[in-house]
Amino acid sequence: MAELERIEMDGLTLEGLLSLPPDAKGLVLFAHGSGSSRHSPRNNFVAKVLCDHGVGTLLLDLLTPEEEQDASARFDIQLLSERLVGATRWVRHQSYTKHLPIGYFGASTGAAAALRAAASLAPLVQAVVSRGGRPDLAGARVLAQVDCPTLLLVGSLDEEVLALNRQAALLMQCDVHLTVVPGATHLFEEPGTLEAVARHAAQWFERHLRIKH
Repeated sequence: MAELERIEMDGLTLEGLLSLPPDAKGLVLFAHGSGSSRHSPRNNFVAKVLCDHGVGTLLLDLLTPEEEQDASARFDIQLLSERLVGATRWVRHQSYTKHLPIGYFGASTGAAAALRAAASLAPLVQAVVSRGGRPDLAGARVLAQVDCPTLLLVGSLDEEVLALNRQAALLMQCDVHLTVVPGATHLFEEPGTLEAVARHAAQWFERHLRIKH
């Protein structure tokens, strides 16, 4: 059962949905893409699969409702990454999550924010997964600083984003894997493609958060 959490930072309150399966072996914070939120059906689907594999999840709103109306804020990678860092520090101060290894799942622009936050918090963040992400928006310098294992998931029909992910992967020095999901467009709406994303993500976090069943 997901619990609504209110995360206080820098004079504002962010909200997130926290799900902790019994004996959770890790916690994955979700950074949504522009125009999305903790209610994203795709990220909620992936989060459920992770929970089924024993991984806790925190689906975050990195912007306030007012900020969501501002297109520039939705693409402000530095702001989004700072919020994600703040949420991660909050997690580390809660008695029920402070012991859990941390991973990030980022979609679209949220992937760039996740990578930037992972670089700034190294070695706290142990793994990152990007779904249809824009890692290039993190910037070449930041990409070179990411040191945790990173999985880039892109649809085979999402040609522009796939090219950008290939370029970003070449700039990264960490254990980085680019996995192309056959027949998928940017939103992974085709039958079976989102299931493939969730399966790849669960396997990645199981491996790198050292989760044991």
